[in-house]
Amino acid sequence: MTLENIKEFLQNNPGYLKWGDVRIALKLDTDIDLVKQAKLEVKNVAQDEVNSGPNILILDIETAPLMSYTFGIWQQNISLDQIESDFFIITWSAKWLGSDKVFNGLITPKEILNEDDSSIMKQLWLVLEKADIVIGHNFKRFDKKKINSRFIENGLGPVSPYKVIDTLEVVKRNFGFTSNKLEALARKFGFESKHDTGFNLWKACMKGDREALIKMSLYCDHDVEITENVFFKLLPWIKDLNLGLYNIDDEIKCPACGSNQLKEAGFHYTSISKYQSYRCEECGHISRDRHSILTRDENKKIIVSVK
Repeated sequence: MTLENIKEFLQNNPGYLKWGDVRIALKLDTDIDLVKQAKLEVKNVAQDEVNSGPNILILDIETAPLMSYTFGIWQQNISLDQIESDFFIITWSAKWLGSDKVFNGLITPKEILNEDDSSIMKQLWLVLEKADIVIGHNFKRFDKKKINSRFIENGLGPVSPYKVIDTLEVVKRNFGFTSNKLEALARKFGFESKHDTGFNLWKACMKGDREALIKMSLYCDHDVEITENVFFKLLPWIKDLNLGLYNIDDEIKCPACGSNQLKEAGFHYTSISKYQSYRCEECGHISRDRHSILTRDENKKIIVSVK
């Protein structure tokens, strides 16, 4: 199919604009790069519908491996002069929390041979610009830093500030599982496992193999879906999220899920004050009031230990 044929198809069937580039290419039996261009011309990826309230994005990336010359395979100390090719991003996948649609950016065979991720990074920049909160597994230490590295190398500035909820940090902070990997958590919680891959998939992608690139994109799509499931499982344990900030009205809301179905659940005590606690009947999260229920006179009667 030609670019114009694909554009005409998307204009006549706007529901397919919610599909990822890979799935449309498979549906139409055509090139991904043509689909990507057609979608950009028909509807910019950053104009996709997002949730009401805060725009919460689930995001994952897959990067190209470094390629270097070595003199062995064990405990090698690689110098900068030995590096033949640095990392770049092969594909990214994302979805707005609660949406059924996973959308993505996938490098073309020509682009990967030229180590050129500029097109998909511009798309990702536009998406992140709309996000208030980004959810990812090991996102703070890996994904965010890799993304920012590719932004600056492609001449892109920083996106507007967004809050990060890193599910790996939540797990490490609250639990003692044998493994904190996304695959291990998926199995532990009874979710569908990650797709099987091996390093041969990365090798095939680096050679510009179209089928390998499609498989890599689908692998990344699936990781985003797993991350969303893990996030919802962990939601009652997440303490650095406050959705009430994004939609303030006369009702108190659960900081974790935004529900107003809160039930009083005892009190929260600090060394100098007392607060009303609540349990969310939707997600189970425990929260408390910001203001003490003690009067000023009652508070004056409290003394504390000297440290």
